[in-house]
Amino acid sequence: MLQDSSQKPSLISQTQDLAEKTQRWLRMGIDIPLVMAIITLVLFGLLMVYSASWKFSIQLGQPAAYMFIRQIVWVILGTFLAVLLSRIDYHRYGKLMLPALIITYGMLITVLILRDTRLGADRTILFGSVQPSELAKVVTILYLSFWLNNHKPVLNNFSLGVFPMLILIGLNAGLVLLQPDISAAATIIVLGGILFYLAGGDMKKIVFVIIGVAFFGAIVVLVSTTGRTRMMDYLNGLQNPVQASYHVQRSLEAVVKGGLFGVGIGRATTKFTGLPVAPTDSIFAVIIEETGLLGALLVVGLFILILWRGLYIANRAPDPLGRLLAAGLTIWIFMEAVINMGVMVNLLPFAGNALPLISAGGSSLTTTLMSFGIILNVARTNTGVIPERRPASAVVNLRGWDRRGSVSRSGRFTNPGK
Repeated sequence: MLQDSSQKPSLISQTQDLAEKTQRWLRMGIDIPLVMAIITLVLFGLLMVYSASWKFSIQLGQPAAYMFIRQIVWVILGTFLAVLLSRIDYHRYGKLMLPALIITYGMLITVLILRDTRLGADRTILFGSVQPSELAKVVTILYLSFWLNNHKPVLNNFSLGVFPMLILIGLNAGLVLLQPDISAAATIIVLGGILFYLAGGDMKKIVFVIIGVAFFGAIVVLVSTTGRTRMMDYLNGLQNPVQASYHVQRSLEAVVKGGLFGVGIGRATTKFTGLPVAPTDSIFAVIIEETGLLGALLVVGLFILILWRGLYIANRAPDPLGRLLAAGLTIWIFMEAVINMGVMVNLLPFAGNALPLISAGGSSLTTTLMSFGIILNVARTNTGVIPERRPASAVVNLRGWDRRGSVSRSGRFTNPGK
């Protein structure tokens, strides 16, 4: 009894310390569930890159740990940039948007000039270390968020609002499409439409844009040899997995071998017997084979957690700009994850999207971590601003401007200091 009573204050003290630390983090604007999900995926990604990349590194004429070490460097760089962006008020990013857009155009044009062909496409510069299309996705979200926020009064005017936005999206997507990178171009177009909707765009115009994009996309798929082949492989694979593309066949083989619990970390065989680009585009197949269905569900669950927390932060943002930034970046990251995982199990046509925070590659990892830095910036800016009481469903209520202009009814806040 004496031993129990002596231990009880210690346990209470530890609990109180943990509660105080949690409250301190919350006051600082640190979204703990989001940060924990990011850290878990990054660390798990490093483990899987180490497992999946050593043969690929040797094929490149490098030491076995080459890609793993590079990934660690990118994690350090991305984390530094994320922390930096999380500390600078996101309202100050506006001055950098035009230079960032011009630099992105320059990089995309450089890709087309240099023609550094890798895996059948011209997508990289600096000897394959930088993929500008990844930067183009993020810059599109950031630039459009500021542009839509500044053009709210004319947002639904075709000549002053809709048409300029279509030109911007079309130019970004067009330069990416010329590489060719159909999936990245489609991602940019879809993100543009989502941001227009979240900013309060008229539904009739949104439907018109969707029809136009679908028509244009169908033409691209029919004209492009790559797009046509991928679509036919996908449709054939739905009827019979044996008729799917070689890439998807190997990934499905990994899924079957993984079963419920997997074969164990480092013990996958498909990464040695024909699974293309195992450390990058196909890393989810390696995850399923080595950790099984349970490991795959854990990864899916973490991305769902990221979606929830990102939209929660967006909904509680102090202004429409913060709402657009947080929602746009969160939806983009979740889209990338869904596309990558869906392709590996033949639920979606083949695309070259990386699995955020996990796939080997500096461009994807760095831009994703930078995006999380901005999302956490919005969360930090929320401190000291108390939102109105809302229903539970308000976590996805990101749209709907009121008649007086700039702030939606669901997004109006009261500052206790006023």
